[in-house]
Amino acid sequence: MNTDKRKVVLIGTGMVGMSFAYALVNQGSVCNELVLIDINKERANGEAMDLNHGLAFAKSNMKIYAGEYHDCKDADIIVIAAGVAQKDGETRLDLLQRNTEVFRSIIGPVIKSGFDGIFLVATNPVDIMTRVTYELSRFGASRVIGTGTSLDSARLRYLIGDYLTVDPRNIHAYVIGEHGDSEFVPFSQVMLATKPILKIIEDPRSGYSMDDMRSIEEQVRTAAYKIIKAKNATYYGIGMALARIVKAILGDENSVLTVSVKLCGEYGERNVFIGVPAIIGRNGVKEIVELDLTEEETTKFRNSVKILNDSFDGIEL
Repeated sequence: MNTDKRKVVLIGTGMVGMSFAYALVNQGSVCNELVLIDINKERANGEAMDLNHGLAFAKSNMKIYAGEYHDCKDADIIVIAAGVAQKDGETRLDLLQRNTEVFRSIIGPVIKSGFDGIFLVATNPVDIMTRVTYELSRFGASRVIGTGTSLDSARLRYLIGDYLTVDPRNIHAYVIGEHGDSEFVPFSQVMLATKPILKIIEDPRSGYSMDDMRSIEEQVRTAAYKIIKAKNATYYGIGMALARIVKAILGDENSVLTVSVKLCGEYGERNVFIGVPAIIGRNGVKEIVELDLTEEETTKFRNSVKILNDSFDGIEL
């Protein structure tokens, strides 16, 4: 990976892609070259112009331009945000077949360019599209990552922090499984600093309840549907999640993020891309952090795996 240049290519300049690009520009020093690729070349050019015109106000001195697939050759990360939009009332899995066709037209030209970096996928259904990227690219599993449940986990920490009146950065909690209807919160692993949330709830003096925690879990699970109903799409949160993952990779942070990665025996599962905590650094996935799930949580996880496998099995690559 060319760590001196820190070049990122974004494929797909829709709202998700450009929310990511905007977040990247405003965070500063994450990368110093950003290439925008879109089937609508005029739009990609316009988006590049718009971002460039704001660089005087930004922290970073970034080179931003609309490009072609040959520009992927020396990139560190390819971020894929291309695909058809999720409609009101449509589940993420409903998008599967339509977006698989889009990815066929993307992965080939990227590989042909000589790209040898890391794929980061945001397109829904993200777990399956990440697996599609892996199968089409034939890259090592550590270099193909999906946004997974990173945004869901951020939503969870925000809501639990608000509930407990605690800074969400001091809440250690994860949403795992499919980024979709079968995702869940392993409450056995939720911590306020170093104190398990279940211990806090057990204390009758706390005023907190498991029913409230289940309500928070449901709010997290249905958040995207509510946002889509209100404004037709979600993009700010996932854009910021993408920027965070890119920062972890290019900064070689070895940060723990809940991303979609390939399981190779972890949790007793193999050959499925699913949202779990993983250590992310310069070379992609360094290690999967296997949580000690309860029997009930393990059953939920396996159900999520089955849903993803059943959906993927219907694809003709």
